[in-house]
Amino acid sequence: MARDLREFLNLLENRGQLRRITSCVDPDLEIAEISNRMLQAGGPALLFENVKGSTHPVAINLLGTEERVCWAMNMEKPLELEELGRKLALLQQPKPPKKIAQAVEFGKVLFDVLKAKPGRDFFPACQQVVIHGDDLDLNQLPLIRPYSKDAGKIITLGLVITKDCETGTPNVGVYRLQLQSHNTMTVHWLSVRGGARHLRKAAEQGKKLEIAIALGVDPLIIMAAATPIPVDLSEWLFAGLYGGSGVALAKCKTVDLEVPADSEFVLEGTITPGEVLPDGPFGDHMGYYGGVEDSPLVRFQCMTHRQNPVYLTTFSGRPPKEEAMMAIALNRIYTPILRQQVSEIVDFFLPMEALSYKAAIISIDKAYPGQARRAALAFWSALPQFTYTKFVIVVDKDINIRDPRQVVWAISSKVDPVRDVFILPNTPFDSLDFASEKIGLGGRMGIDATTKIPPETEHEWGEPLESDPEVAAMVNRRWAEYGLADLKLAEVNPNLFGYEIK
Repeated sequence: MARDLREFLNLLENRGQLRRITSCVDPDLEIAEISNRMLQAGGPALLFENVKGSTHPVAINLLGTEERVCWAMNMEKPLELEELGRKLALLQQPKPPKKIAQAVEFGKVLFDVLKAKPGRDFFPACQQVVIHGDDLDLNQLPLIRPYSKDAGKIITLGLVITKDCETGTPNVGVYRLQLQSHNTMTVHWLSVRGGARHLRKAAEQGKKLEIAIALGVDPLIIMAAATPIPVDLSEWLFAGLYGGSGVALAKCKTVDLEVPADSEFVLEGTITPGEVLPDGPFGDHMGYYGGVEDSPLVRFQCMTHRQNPVYLTTFSGRPPKEEAMMAIALNRIYTPILRQQVSEIVDFFLPMEALSYKAAIISIDKAYPGQARRAALAFWSALPQFTYTKFVIVVDKDINIRDPRQVVWAISSKVDPVRDVFILPNTPFDSLDFASEKIGLGGRMGIDATTKIPPETEHEWGEPLESDPEVAAMVNRRWAEYGLADLKLAEVNPNLFGYEIK
């Protein structure tokens, strides 16, 4: 993979999707406030070139629209992401090919895996400048503080790299880190994440856990690291599959870990098991401040960076945010994998306004009674990331699940709450969800908004209203004759129908 963060910034600028800001800005609250306004409006990416307290520019909002996420993935349209999902589905559950064409297709995917193998760069750009020991000062980085009640400055888009001390298998995750001193930070990760598992293993062997933070990498690699798909491949291979060729890696200076060779910054350090400090509160993706948790303390002993490095960052919060745009792209990638797991599912959508995972809308090709309920139950167990989905709405295949007006119509016209709504109480749940009566334990709701068939109903269903096909074809032919050719009916403004969408 030849592309790096700088090439992606150039791509955005060439396509009119990058705005350079030369006025002096403060990384404390001000950068996030400016960026948030851009995110709300679907505006361009931002590059702050004059940041208070630092000599390094700050890039933010690079993945602030679905279009730019597609560009980061070397694609132009969201539907192309499903082709990538089909490759991953074949790798996740390979089946013996029944036809020559299927064997050829699987062979192509295996060839893609071979091409995706990471390479080694012995003179990496990320080590053009090396800072050791007492000269290391994390305050030189333009770390942002997004919200006024946040506990401190944070790193958000760093690749956090650790390694299993027994197998040597690396893990690459995207976790939040809080600045604690000039050379320490706390890392916030869930106990089920790879980094946390590696720390537990290191503790069992009485060892420190080595850790590296790669900052300012190609956004495509961030997408790969954020993909929680249960395929037994490393994140580096994922990134290679995403990009079409292997990631160039470089050996760190002071720890036995590898990082992307074109990273803008690399922080190298260790975690001593049991050494923790309070982390938080911070604004999170739910739209509230989270709690304070004792989190592992990272002690850094080395920082390397490129000449004139660019610092890449983002922040969480109520959508739209960059994380929500990334989730929309991952939704497309998951779709073929989910279809393979639950065959009756035609499509599914995780609305951004539902925090990209709290509510799912599923369309099915309904063939028998009770199928909608079965599909909802199968969805909850299909992939680990759907464990915390609170609501599942199932509709017929002719409903456009990405049009909320059609979904609301299906719910309103096809649902009897007594018959079609079912609730599963006291299931394991998201600890960040304050709506739950008990933190970590909550309910789920399934809604069957499909057309009912016997014995789901004892009466005939109404015949749907449709245009007369001959009249519709005639009107199409005569549209210009009516003097209406200049009207673009496909460009619908929802505010004309009583909505208030700004």
